[in-house]
Amino acid sequence: MENGAGAGDDEYTRDGSVDLRGNPVLRSKRGGWKACSFIVVVVAGELGGDVCVVVVVVAVYELFERMAYYGIASNLVIYLTEKLHQGTVEAANNVTNWSGTVFITPLIGAVVADAWLGRYWTFVAGSAVYLMGMLLLTLAVSVPALKPPPCDGGGGAACPRASALQLGVYFGGLYTIALGHGGTKPNISTIGADQFDDFHPPEKLHKLSFFNWWMFTIFLGILFSTTVLVYLQDNVSWTVGYGIPTLGLMVSVAVFLSGTPLYRHKVPQGSPLATMGRVVAAAVWKWRVPLPADSKELHELELEHYTTRRGFRMDATVSMAFLNKAAVKPGEGGGGSVARLPGWTLCTVTQVEETKQIVKLVPLLATMVVPCTLVAQAGTLFVKQGVTLDRRIGKFHVPPASLGAFVTATMLICIVLYDRFLVPAVRRRTKNPRGITLLQRISLGMLLQIVTMVVTSVVESQRLGYARRHGLVATGGQLPVTIFILLPQFVLLGVADAFLVVGQIEFFYDQAPESMKSLGTAMSLTAYGAGNLLSSAILAAVERVTGGGKGRTPWVTNNLNASRLDYYYAFLATLAAANLLAFVVLSCKYSYRVESTETIDVDVAMDDVAQGGGVVTVKSEAAPMA
Repeated sequence: MENGAGAGDDEYTRDGSVDLRGNPVLRSKRGGWKACSFIVVVVAGELGGDVCVVVVVVAVYELFERMAYYGIASNLVIYLTEKLHQGTVEAANNVTNWSGTVFITPLIGAVVADAWLGRYWTFVAGSAVYLMGMLLLTLAVSVPALKPPPCDGGGGAACPRASALQLGVYFGGLYTIALGHGGTKPNISTIGADQFDDFHPPEKLHKLSFFNWWMFTIFLGILFSTTVLVYLQDNVSWTVGYGIPTLGLMVSVAVFLSGTPLYRHKVPQGSPLATMGRVVAAAVWKWRVPLPADSKELHELELEHYTTRRGFRMDATVSMAFLNKAAVKPGEGGGGSVARLPGWTLCTVTQVEETKQIVKLVPLLATMVVPCTLVAQAGTLFVKQGVTLDRRIGKFHVPPASLGAFVTATMLICIVLYDRFLVPAVRRRTKNPRGITLLQRISLGMLLQIVTMVVTSVVESQRLGYARRHGLVATGGQLPVTIFILLPQFVLLGVADAFLVVGQIEFFYDQAPESMKSLGTAMSLTAYGAGNLLSSAILAAVERVTGGGKGRTPWVTNNLNASRLDYYYAFLATLAAANLLAFVVLSCKYSYRVESTETIDVDVAMDDVAQGGGVVTVKSEAAPMA
């Protein structure tokens, strides 16, 4: 246990944080922005007499990890088609399969972290695997024997196919990265948030800003990837384009490890999936057993059990009351038959409530898929629109994919404005530390996405009208219209992301049970994988339905001048509006974990800690406004 001069009990963290040896930690020696500076480089200052974090300059790890990931993902289809000589459909399918894997593996990493290794060691292991994948990819694009020879004269038949070895090395690197991503992605942001004690008011306030600045640095890395790295890959060499983020990732991991003595950690609480499965199975097994009139008669362990494990005990709630049957004690509820039930059917109230909390998140998670589908358009059809327009700025030609940088830049600006100006102004009116609730923030992002798709549809309609007036429909030629007519849709999408993306990640982290934080973070990531897959499914269905008759041109074809992409965007806007309606209905029925108006009842928490030696009893209360 750490010692400090004159240290009193009030100097120890109250949220169950420990060091790597499992000992309680002093607030003054670990965690806070001091620890986060190894994850996020921070400049502290003073505004209006209140000490606060003014600028987040660089996310040491996340900056380079996002640079590495997007440095690969944004140009992956180009490398597969131009360097490995794959066809367009084959390459697109390979990109989709890899992207889906990248967003699925965090679920595995989250379970490993919450059940066995803990977040820190899962992250360290994932980082090592990630680095191996980056090194393998860099070798694959650098060593001549690992690349097929260039095409002879340009014809498809003149382009030699990549050998099994060449494909094996490159795709081996890609999927090694996907595996490492599963260990790092759900844990690094969780480790950062764990440095702030929810039951210490100043630290709680800092934590509310953490996710805003965290996302700021993530998109700073994306901005660098979609501009500098893409340019280097296209105009200098793929070795340089892959080598820079690989070296940066090595440095960032080293910096993270150097801050280990300052980190606070959370003890793994067991497999969350196994716990949830046991609760559901026990409730079903005991479906005929009546519930006791007093919820205090349900099975729960003593506070000392949670104290020794630095855990959280939760009170029983009436929501999803059927699951409470899993905590009915033998001999309770009337009938001796309960006493003859297998031992595994007896769960604690805390296990039941943790299961309820995850189950409550699933419907809201489902409504995150459509917004992620809309986000996917920025890297696909938005870019294809840019190819049909005039991209010249003097002698310089704007790469269509680089327009995505406007999404990132807009989001960076909006996150700063939101955190530094909007939140303090709204906080004075709502008395909510976040200004508005997390679900309100997400709903605003969804609404802005609908506006974005409507504007995009109008702009595309004007582009198609110009193509028809100038006879460029049949030829599919480039229109003498500047590419910057697309700027409004990229900027609006960036504004929407500032509300939606940050709110989504923070919501699933914040609302997941304390023992399942990594799982909560991973859940938010799965929406992106599902959103990309849904985008492909919708596009394929629209093409099949709208082009089903003789002489009918599908809404989306290879020749965008002959397409009706404006109809497709209008369809997405309608789909997003229906999804927003479903989200609002679910949000109004949702009850926040711990917080009713996004505020921790610190006084209750302090009393619980004083009586329980570090244990906090967590309650769920209905949110007055979604």
